[in-house]
Amino acid sequence: MKDVLFAHEPAIRLGIFAGVFAAMALWELAAPRRHQKIGRLGRWPGNLGVVAVDTILVRLLFPTAAVGMALLAEARGWGLLVLIPVPGWLAVIASVVLLDLAIYLQHRLFHAVPWLWRLHRMHHADLELDVTSGIRFHPVEIVLSMLIKLGVVVALGAPAVAVLIFEVLLNASSMFNHSNVRLPQSLDRALRWVLVTPDMHRVHHSIVRRETDSNFGFNLPWWDRLFATYRAQPEAGHLGMTIGIPQFRDPGELRLDRMLLQPLRSDTHVEQEPGKPVG
Repeated sequence: MKDVLFAHEPAIRLGIFAGVFAAMALWELAAPRRHQKIGRLGRWPGNLGVVAVDTILVRLLFPTAAVGMALLAEARGWGLLVLIPVPGWLAVIASVVLLDLAIYLQHRLFHAVPWLWRLHRMHHADLELDVTSGIRFHPVEIVLSMLIKLGVVVALGAPAVAVLIFEVLLNASSMFNHSNVRLPQSLDRALRWVLVTPDMHRVHHSIVRRETDSNFGFNLPWWDRLFATYRAQPEAGHLGMTIGIPQFRDPGELRLDRMLLQPLRSDTHVEQEPGKPVG
């Protein structure tokens, strides 16, 4: 079973990715939440281009990925859940929840540390928000994130199936909660207790820094409430809020080459340090 899981992991992830991406893209066409001034032709080539770069880089540097590391940790007897005898089902649930907590804490770290923010701000520099925004991350951030994830997997001794479930959920939920889709308000309020919704996460992409530094969760919404980083709504409302960050407002910055070079640019005349509000 484990050999089959390891052998088919890329196909499983790719198949689910393609299905979720197509579903969210169609949903955005059928029921958009916000009118977008910059259409897909202006944004998707750069966003999908960086996804291609990220995928190639990760496969070159980490050919076994996180699932392979989980199998190695299990074989070597590494990790907390290997040392402490717990039922398999409990180890899977605990691993998924604790990996999600690790991603939440990592996300806060990338906002709090200036040089990490330089990497992460490329994700926030998108001028609109849709399904492609959820997979738009700088390649160096992706590499650092993978190293952190591998460390957490080893420390936990997370079962390989739990790691695969988490990877699939993280990718799918990121595309879902970045999507420009409309949900009934009553459904959104209910879902926010168990899942990060598009309206909840959109606040995180506000140009207002105190809103940017809120709603860090990707999968589970509990961490924001627990650590007091939850913000229910943007001050300007979802239709009136401005998406992005102050220093990259030119649509030309949506080109792939400009996106990849953003961490190297200071733009000191509008540079905004993490934690400080705009204006």
